Amino acid sequence: MAFVMVKSRLSRIALCTSLAVMALATAGCMSSDDDIDLSTYVEQTEPPDVLYNQGLANLNAGRLSEASKKFQALDRQHPYSDQARKAMVMDAFASYRQGRYQDAINAGQRYVQLYPSSPDAAYAQYIVGLSYFRQIPDVTRDQKASRRAIAAMEEVEARWPESEYVHDANEKIRFARDQLAGKEMQVGRYYLERREYIAGIKRFRYVVENYSNTRHVEEALARLTEAYYAMGLASEAQAAAAVLGQNYPDSVWYKDSYKLLQSKGLEPRSNAGSWLSKVVKPVTG
Repeated sequence: MAFVMVKSRLSRIALCTSLAVMALATAGCMSSDDDIDLSTYVEQTEPPDVLYNQGLANLNAGRLSEASKKFQALDRQHPYSDQARKAMVMDAFASYRQGRYQDAINAGQRYVQLYPSSPDAAYAQYIVGLSYFRQIPDVTRDQKASRRAIAAMEEVEARWPESEYVHDANEKIRFARDQLAGKEMQVGRYYLERREYIAGIKRFRYVVENYSNTRHVEEALARLTEAYYAMGLASEAQAAAAVLGQNYPDSVWYKDSYKLLQSKGLEPRSNAGSWLSKVVKPVTG
């Protein structure tokens, strides 16, 4: 600064005075948002291919956050370019890999809405499904994420049945449905332990009717046998055990149910008047 080069005392006083005035002016600016003019800020614009390649380079190097920034900058600066379209999918993937699932869902859904006929639309929807899937909690907690994962993956199957993601989408659906069935079983057991048999039966019946291709259906039939037996509804208990035996003759659950009925001189028997008569073999079909 010019002030520094002046050696006289007067110049030093002038320098101090000037700095004090500048400090006060700065403080005044800091004290009022109205005095800050951000309208002159302009994001540095780069060509779309440069931004896209920088994003890919960061992605390949594992710098996921930096990759997302490049892809998002591309979307802002060149929203109608081919690179921006591809960057939207890559940003969804980068967000998913970072565990920023809602950002990945938003980006994936936006892509599908804007480019439903694009070759990458199936992948974008698949990322949406994966993002919900990774948020599925254990069966003791609310299973909203399971339901959303199922819906997202079923869309992959329905809209892009020939895509390479269909097989894994189906596997994810099976797991999520198993979680939903497990939640129903947890609640049903709770009611059964409290001897609230009707409420428990409602849950176990729902599993048999709606989740017959899950690993929980064997126990559900056994619990139905137990609950009906406890209520004195022998014919319903026998019908539940009969369905269990027809479908899982070697199951431990069937052996326990059979033993329970035998304790009162009963045995598994089909009942044409029961709702269980509509549960035909095989249950797991």
